[in-house]
This record gives sequence, C-alpha cells and structure tokens, in this order.
Amino acid sequence: MSLKFFDKLSQNFIELLNEKNDYNVIIEVENKEKLFTAHSNILKYRSQYFRKELENIQPNENNIKTIKSSVSAQIFDIILKYIYGGIVNLENVKTRFIFDLMLAANEFELDELTNKLETHLIDTKASWLKTYFSLIYLENKEKLFTAHSNILKYRSQYFRKELENIQPNENNIKTIKSSVSAQIFDIILKYIYGGIVNLENVKTRFIFDLMLAANEFELDELTNKLETHLIDTKASWLKTYFSLIYRTIFSKSNFKNLENYCNDIITKHPSLIFENSDFASLPESALISLLKRDELKMEEVKIWDYVIKWGIAQNPTLPVNLEEWSKENFLTLKITLQQCLPLIRYFHISNTEIVDKIVPYKRILDKQLWKDIIQHLGAPDRPVKSIILPARSASVTELPLRAEVPKEPFSTIISEEHAAEISSWIDCKTTTYSTKNIPYKFELILNGTKDGFAPQTFWNICHGHAKTVVITKVKGTDEILGGYNPLAWDNTYVISDLLFGRRRRSNWMGTGDSFIFSLKNGNIQNSILSRINNSEYAIWNAPKAYQDKFGPRFGVFYLYSEKSNFTLDNKNYYAINDLNQCYEKPIRTSTLSDHFSIINYEVFKIVRKS
Repeated sequence: MSLKFFDKLSQNFIELLNEKNDYNVIIEVENKEKLFTAHSNILKYRSQYFRKELENIQPNENNIKTIKSSVSAQIFDIILKYIYGGIVNLENVKTRFIFDLMLAANEFELDELTNKLETHLIDTKASWLKTYFSLIYLENKEKLFTAHSNILKYRSQYFRKELENIQPNENNIKTIKSSVSAQIFDIILKYIYGGIVNLENVKTRFIFDLMLAANEFELDELTNKLETHLIDTKASWLKTYFSLIYRTIFSKSNFKNLENYCNDIITKHPSLIFENSDFASLPESALISLLKRDELKMEEVKIWDYVIKWGIAQNPTLPVNLEEWSKENFLTLKITLQQCLPLIRYFHISNTEIVDKIVPYKRILDKQLWKDIIQHLGAPDRPVKSIILPARSASVTELPLRAEVPKEPFSTIISEEHAAEISSWIDCKTTTYSTKNIPYKFELILNGTKDGFAPQTFWNICHGHAKTVVITKVKGTDEILGGYNPLAWDNTYVISDLLFGRRRRSNWMGTGDSFIFSLKNGNIQNSILSRINNSEYAIWNAPKAYQDKFGPRFGVFYLYSEKSNFTLDNKNYYAINDLNQCYEKPIRTSTLSDHFSIINYEVFKIVRKS
C-alpha cells in the first residue's frame, strides 16, 4: 500500500517558488518589464524546454542564469505555478486566455498541461472554437520560404494576383505572408515546383488540411486529387469527423465531390446535421443543398420546423413569443429564408400539419403560394399557379418488387428469426413472434463494414436515436452478441477535471427495459436473454474525451478500441466472471476470455409497424 500526500507537497513547492532568497534563474518576460525567479533543478526536470535552454546559457558572476521569453507576465505566472505546484486556476478568465495559455504550455513543452487545456477547450468551449476557427486553425510559428515569382504565378492564379499587388523591397524581393503551417506549405511548394506530393506516413487530418491549403492557393489539380483520395480511401475518417468536414467544405464552396459525398450520407441519416447541437450555425449554402435533395429521408413538416428554427437562430433579436412578432419581425425572417422557402414541398404536407405548423408563419410566404396552399387544402385536384415540387422519396410508397428480384437482406449478421426473437424480448413476451408477425421494423442506421469501425463514428451516427439494438459478430467464434437500449444515445457528455473546479457529470443512464443477449448461431445452440439487474448502470454514454476509444456500452459489456477500429486490437469487453453484474445472467461461457474482437457490427433503430 502506498500513501499519497500531493496537497502538502504542492503547497511546499509553491512556498519555495515564493521564497526569493536562493533562486538561480531569472526569467524575463514582456521585454524585461517583468522578472520571475526560479530554481534550475525544478525547471529542467519539469520541462525539456527549460532543460535545453539552461544548458546553453552561461551564468553571470552570481551564478544566475537569465532566460528571455515573449509570453505575457500573466500567462507565465500561471505556467510557473503549474511547474512548481501542479495547480492551474482558471476561474474568471476568458476563453482566449485559456487558448493562449495552451499555446504557451506547448511552447514550454509541458505536455500534461497542454493536453488538459486542449481537452477542456474541446469539451466546454466548442462554440468559441467555431467562432474563432481561423485563429485556432492557422496558429503557427514563423518560417521563411524562398521561391521564384515566374514559377509561382504560372502555377497558381492566387500567387499571380498576390505578386501583382505587392511592391518589391530595395533588393527587388517581394514578400508574401501566409498563415498555413510550415509543414503544409513545404509540400505545396514542392508540388508547385516538381509536381510531386508524398503522402506516406501522414495522418488523414493532415491530408484534409493540405487539401484546404491547395484550394486556398487555387491549385485545382492538387485540390481535386486530394478530394478524390479522401473519398476513395478515407471514408471511415470522413464519417468520424463528419460535422467538421461538412461545415468546412461548404464555407469554402469549391469541393463539389465532397459536398455530394456528404449530402449522400445526410439524406440517409439526416439526424447527423439536423439534430446536431450546432445545427443553427450550419452555413446557408449547406442547408440549401440539402433542401434540394428529393431523397432526403425526413418528413416534410419536420424539414419545415428545422428551416424555421435555423432562420430564427440567425436573428437572435426576434421575440421568443411568436404572438409578440411585428410585421417587421416576419419580414426579417422571410428575408433570411428567401433561398430556403421555395424548396419546401408544401403540397406534400398534411392538412393538419399545414394548420399547426405553416399557418403561424404564413406571413413569410409569398401571397400566391399561400393562396395556392389554401386552395389545395380544400380542392387538391384543382391546378395551382405555384410550382409543385415532387414528394421526397422518403415519403413515397414504393411499388412491390418483382418476384424474380431478390430482396436485399435487412442485416448481414442476423436473420428474420433473430429479429422475431429480439422483438418478443422487447415486448416481454413469453413466446417468440413468428417471422410473419414481427411487430417492429429493424431500420439499419449503422453498419461497420460500410460506415467504418471507429468508435467516434458510432457516436456521430447514433446520437439522439432511441430504441436501438446493437448487434456484434465476434471474431473466431459463432457468437452474435448484442444489447437493446430503449433510451437515446447521447454524445454530448463531458468529463470536467478537478483542475478546473467543475462538477463531474454522470453519464450512466438508468432503465429497467434494457437487456443484453447472445443469439443462436452455428455451434451456439440456444439464445440467451439477460435482462437488467441493476438499472442504475444499464447504459453508459462515453464522454467526448473518450469517444475515440469507447463505443456502445451496456453495463460490463462494451465495444472498445485504442486503434480507433473495433476489429483490430481485441479490446472489446464482456466481464464474464464479474460478481457485480449489471445484467442478470452471463451471455458468454466462463471458458472464454473477457476480451474479444469483432468482424462486424450493426445498429438498428426499432420502429413499430403501423
């Protein structure tokens, strides 16, 4: 047993920092306007940056070394207190200060503090990060590159325009300033000169950033090549970081292939964007592109609701209570939505929904359109002057398939018999439904083979979906394991560290209706149903900081990967011999390992048939 007394240790080191008698290092900040004293042994063992600096500095006659730094005195004061006492107080400080503190921590090679601040910003300051995206994205140390104007301007219209507007210095040299990273610009320059781009051993995010830089410099050939490369070979990554990519490409408006690729996904899974907490900040061009899609799988009245929600969010001064709106308020909303309103399929919305949803906002519609809508309510067979857009494919009843055309299976893992058995468990039936009498539709919302096995992909796609069944096919056995979650998966949870003085938010969800199971398959002769035993720990939503590793979790049964792929590292888990089981009976035999890998998994939304 070890006894730990970190609080007293931290207090004593802070007292040492405040003691001004035996220091041997002076740190000058803000051009000598502020001096800090410190001890070389503590600095060099806490930071590789200070170790290297101190090794290259000669002491003065009093054996004191002086380090110069350009960071602000306020930030360096916090840095020094962290180095000595491991304490950072961020109460009543602005988000930009936290961001600058993170940059300073990175400069001084304080990895622990840098990572903590980075996670804190992502988990709690998402709105600020999006508002100042360009500042964050382009933050970069200075580096100089040399080039030849003739080559630059003949290879890029961007550089041609820049060079025409810049005056040379006395040595006839023109200076162009760019905010892209040095590593990316180095590749850009090699492409301009030699037509070669080496993408070996680089991360996918780097390729995405390189594509954005190529687009900025109007290098169309390179931009298109990188765009195609991402679509063809990095589909899983694109889906994992879908929201970032979607907003970025529409803000640039030059990535038509990626726009179509993303829109194809959203038409099948509209909740990715429409139910996202950042929906109100969606670029108008992105919203318009979705409204144009005939195959968008969403009820038209819900689309109307989201369009109204988006329009109101763009005008935060509008009264909250609709009854208080003036004529000018309705005009403001009408102008905001003038590109969106013609794309709503009004003539495919039910009469009741027209009365409940459209009538309150009728003043934002053109007079002729509203007149035609009213006429259509009473006499749907009469012609109207307004354009009638086709119904979206999601609401069109499909004709029966020809007998000779085989029906595509609803799952690559389970059968109709399995679906009938799971349905009977959901309804707590003592007998199993027949395959011809299954009361539920199993709507596939995620397939690992198609959508990728990255944990983050699960949270991106399944967020907000309730009444879902997770199905996994275990590698090396005949096992099909799964769980039923009647509640909605939630990807918004965060873990707040004690460093920032915030309460920890529970991410366990209690329910008495969830269950886990093993299905009959191959050598597995009987299915096993295990209902919840301790409802307090039924379902676990991974906090944002853990969503790159954890997938869905039912008590002690969960998907997990440290390689961002559930099929690779044999880290998925079921505690076979756990004495505190959250569910009533084991679904795997004790002869197996607690850890396992999978070859595929699927998530279905369970919808009762009408």
